[in-house]
Amino acid sequence: MQTPESSPAYMFPTSVKQVERLGWDAIDVILLTGDAFVDHPSFGTACIARWLQKHGYRVAVVPQPNWRDDLRDFRKLGAPRLYFGVSAGAMDSMVNHYTAARRLRHDDAYTPEGKSGARPDRAVITYTRILKQLWPDVPVVIGGVEASLRRLTHYDYWDDRLMPSVLVDSGADWLCYGMGEKPMLALTRAFEKGWSRHQLESLPQVAFYRKGTPRPAEDRLILHGYEACQADRKALAENFHQIETHANLLHPATLLEPVGEGYVQVNPPCAPATTQEMDSYWDLPFTKLPHPRYKGKRIPAWDMIKDSIITHRGCFGGCNFCTIAAHQGKFIQSRSAESIVQEVRKLTAMPEFRGNISDLGAPTANMYRMGGCDKDRCAQCRRKSCLFPTRCQNLALSHAPLLELYRKVCAVKGVRHAYIGSGIRYDLFLDADGFLDETGREYLREVMLHHTSGRLKVAPEHTEPSVLEMMAKPPFALFERLRREFDAINAQEGTHLELVPYFISSHPGCTLEDMQKLRRHPALKGIWMEQVQDFMPTPMTTSSVMVYTGLDPRTMKPVAVERDPGRKKAQKDLFFQR
Repeated sequence: MQTPESSPAYMFPTSVKQVERLGWDAIDVILLTGDAFVDHPSFGTACIARWLQKHGYRVAVVPQPNWRDDLRDFRKLGAPRLYFGVSAGAMDSMVNHYTAARRLRHDDAYTPEGKSGARPDRAVITYTRILKQLWPDVPVVIGGVEASLRRLTHYDYWDDRLMPSVLVDSGADWLCYGMGEKPMLALTRAFEKGWSRHQLESLPQVAFYRKGTPRPAEDRLILHGYEACQADRKALAENFHQIETHANLLHPATLLEPVGEGYVQVNPPCAPATTQEMDSYWDLPFTKLPHPRYKGKRIPAWDMIKDSIITHRGCFGGCNFCTIAAHQGKFIQSRSAESIVQEVRKLTAMPEFRGNISDLGAPTANMYRMGGCDKDRCAQCRRKSCLFPTRCQNLALSHAPLLELYRKVCAVKGVRHAYIGSGIRYDLFLDADGFLDETGREYLREVMLHHTSGRLKVAPEHTEPSVLEMMAKPPFALFERLRREFDAINAQEGTHLELVPYFISSHPGCTLEDMQKLRRHPALKGIWMEQVQDFMPTPMTTSSVMVYTGLDPRTMKPVAVERDPGRKKAQKDLFFQR
């Protein structure tokens, strides 16, 4: 008979009693997260916990610790043997808390019963400062979306000011950016071996702060310092152009950014995960359930993703307002069809599964197994996007692997429908003249007829060329072509499916007149217009740098930015006028 600890699916302890029940005499790693703990691969804390567990480490989790009381949640498990890991959760805590109008949200999908107020603003900073106060000698490693996107000087929309790397404000020892399985395991093993600070500073995909002056070298890029960016907004724009370029290189330089009496160093990332590595990240004993501590309580975010399947990571679209590539990377990292089908079989065996996969996708659903034909050319490429301003000629765009995957998934006993809830890039199968190849034609028909619940959602984002240029989005003519092909399939099949476009208001370069033109565009006649989002500047995006500097960091040319809250609201409200 297996002991609780030796059972591969034991649930991670969150209390002293649970630790004692497992018979542990020590905890190797304690992870603190701003989310409720859900043991599902869509939640980063669960991914890291399961990955470290697979490699023999004892991991405990402290979800949503109370930072307002006597700090008992931070004390209760004592100090870990190796380090504390801190994450704000699946979202940046400020995005989680506030609307684009800077109004406080009244709910939190990642908290039991959707209650707000279970995590602080800038959770990474708050949690880390408390840990360093209580356990000054225990290393703290920060990670997740909030830390990853704030790893260097960034514009904070909510305070309307520049902030230095979150390493500086939090006092954390290490920052792991991006998708964390490989770097976190390497860091954990290094702590286990007792590596020196100098040795730890050589690890890939980590960042840290050190005193002194950065030394130039051939494989190092020294950026403008934080104070220089505060003094001159142009310096931030120049910095970001370099940061973004290197974030999209296969072999980037080490980035060094002076701040205060030292500098932040960001080491290059690990190589993109292979298919075998991706499969290993999902071949873990996830229960796919909320922690038992939440028995009888509903976690809205889990309700949304519990029946979803992730097929790949990364996005090479390069939209200026999007953070996906900055966190997951530009290069597509796909799971094998066998791994995905195996997960689907496990899903169908779960008692509450009703036969409907809510989303079979990823950041961009139809980038599965896509990438450069000639990998040597990709290694030399400095483009941020493989699709903008023009489609890369080295890009393999066949939808055949994805179509085959859909058929394999739908053939699993117990699957009634496999919906595609993720975004679809129609510029991967269409241009102004029509379909790029026959697999693209087949893909659109397949998705329309078999993988939507009657509405196909796409994101042209705007209609006006000048605004689309600032967004790094394709011309609106592609949406017009999509609508013609969509209507033709509806007519041929006798179906009445709807095409639902998403738009953004108040993006840099967008004026009230542009929104008026969008509203009156003839290609949108007959479409129910309901999906518009007021632009929210988030850290580490080109668009947020435009908001702060008034410059396009790609060209250093001025960009008109609407900052007045009333006029921003007018742009969004105009969208709904009939």
